[in-house]
Amino acid sequence: MAARFRFRLESLLKLRRSLEQVAQRALARTLVLRDEAHALLEELRASHAATVESRRIPLGAAVDLERLRAGERFLLVLEHRIVLAGQQLREAEARVAAARQELLRAHRAHLMLVRLKERRQELHALEVRREEARDMDEMAVLRYRFGAASPGHEAREVIW
Repeated sequence: MAARFRFRLESLLKLRRSLEQVAQRALARTLVLRDEAHALLEELRASHAATVESRRIPLGAAVDLERLRAGERFLLVLEHRIVLAGQQLREAEARVAAARQELLRAHRAHLMLVRLKERRQELHALEVRREEARDMDEMAVLRYRFGAASPGHEAREVIW
């Protein structure tokens, strides 16, 4: 009877699987951070557009210089925040790209071991089938020999 298949690198396969899962979680976290940075940037842009729109003065209305100056200062602060949020978004996108590359690397390493295990299982199954075929052939030969030599049977000539 053939031995049961045992993959010697099973612990390494489990480690690679867990590393791939860690990389998936890291990518998910970076995607959330990127989405938050994108939402912040869109919010700042919307606030900027609303502030610009609110500064419009209808024809014939009195001009409030203090309000215009305050609006201008607020727009400068918003523009600075928009620039910073844009930088944060670019950094977040770079982290997402790095996390994707890490996940791809971890997935390839895991998949390589999975394929190796499958190939080894196939080779083991082939060897088991060959061993079983040898055993069956040997039993058939032995049955034939003992059948030919037993009393009450016609003697058969065995040619080897």
